[in-house]
Amino acid sequence: MSLELLLGALLAVAAVVFVAAPFLRAVDPPRAAEPSEEQLVAAEERDRVLAELKELEFDHRTGKITDEDYRALVQPLRRRAADVLENGKPLPEQAPEPAREQHFSQSSLPSSRAHL
Repeated sequence: MSLELLLGALLAVAAVVFVAAPFLRAVDPPRAAEPSEEQLVAAEERDRVLAELKELEFDHRTGKITDEDYRALVQPLRRRAADVLENGKPLPEQAPEPAREQHFSQSSLPSSRAHL
């Protein structure tokens, strides 16, 4: 009986080592370069201008702003957006995260999409 326990324990230890080995020798990914203060300011300004332009477009489409007001407001805003995009310093290239695919079974899809 002790031989069987010993073999079982060795098998259990081997399984734990086999499963844990990839985690134990995993290398930490390199750290991304930190953007400078002026790059962050330029990116914030770019985001702010594009958000204003998007909001103006939305307000025009929903009827909150007339066509005349829209034309008067959009041109200066587009010029400002173009200047910011042209003069803004790009942020350092960061490696994109790999896309993660999600797979759904037929039973998990809503009934309206189950036939697709």
